[in-house]
Amino acid sequence: MLNYQVDPSLLEPLVPRGTRLDQWQGATYVSLVGFLFRDTRVLGVPVPLHRDFEEVNLRFYVRREIDGEVRRGVTFIREIVPRRAIAIVARLAYNEPYVALPMRHAIDATTTGDTAPKTLRYEWRQRAGWSAIAVEASGIAAPLVSGSEAEFITEHYWGYTRQRDGGTVEYHVAHPRWRTWTVDAATVQGDLSELYGAALGDVLRRPPDSAFLAEGSAIAVHLPERLKL
Repeated sequence: MLNYQVDPSLLEPLVPRGTRLDQWQGATYVSLVGFLFRDTRVLGVPVPLHRDFEEVNLRFYVRREIDGEVRRGVTFIREIVPRRAIAIVARLAYNEPYVALPMRHAIDATTTGDTAPKTLRYEWRQRAGWSAIAVEASGIAAPLVSGSEAEFITEHYWGYTRQRDGGTVEYHVAHPRWRTWTVDAATVQGDLSELYGAALGDVLRRPPDSAFLAEGSAIAVHLPERLKL
């Protein structure tokens, strides 16, 4: 998870109706996130050849208050997967901004237990060639510290997606609290303006303000519901 502080005005036009930007200590973030889906199932049923695959997404953070409850969530700017069928289903079911591109990844396989993988790398191919995000990590997986930046980035359990007619759908994402490892170096390679536009491409061209490596876990993504606005 590579995190960048941005001017809120850059994201305000993208905020789904019924939500507002969520901030940590007054700062607004976008995050470039790479991860693996493993043993993926749709309504409990595995889909052949579509169970294990990479995803890289650019996201930002929003919140919604309902009956005194604060729901902290994410909104995706773009999500990259390697299989066209996955992108089509996600666009049809959630109107999520998925795109299918050739992808590959590399993870140091010498690690065992709680020790961090030394290096992780996710790559995707655009017209101009391969782009990548990579981290070098060390140490032992540690629990999240309450109130920390890592907790803010990882502990969002709702998704919000703008619909074609301007409405918003909300869906719940369930997973345990993730432990994180120390990231010693984080890099982004390639020109990301092709996917994210000039303004966000400029943001992603500079070093991230922070980076985290999370262990991940089983995740359940619930069916979306349209907000009554």
